[in-house]
Amino acid sequence: MASAADVREALVDVLDPEYPISIVDLGLVRGVSVEGTTAHVKITYTSLGCPCTGLIQGDIRDRLLQLEGVETVEIEEVFEPWTRRDISTKGLKVLQESGVG
Repeated sequence: MASAADVREALVDVLDPEYPISIVDLGLVRGVSVEGTTAHVKITYTSLGCPCTGLIQGDIRDRLLQLEGVETVEIEEVFEPWTRRDISTKGLKVLQESGVG
């Protein structure tokens, strides 16, 4: 059975569609939990009009359904303001190496 830590670790493999950075390092993941065979993910976006929400959610589902014991993925959009401060140190480095920032 997958744990919340397993879910968070797997989400590192989910990249933002526009930049070569994981949604975890970008600071979009606001919470994870597991209840039985359901993985729950709380996520915010860099803007309310983010054109990639469907792509990101599809990639989250695809990745988490690969975890042993996960049969369902529920994604909750939370409207917490996202800022540059949400990006991890690793994420900032990746963005800078990519010419962003």
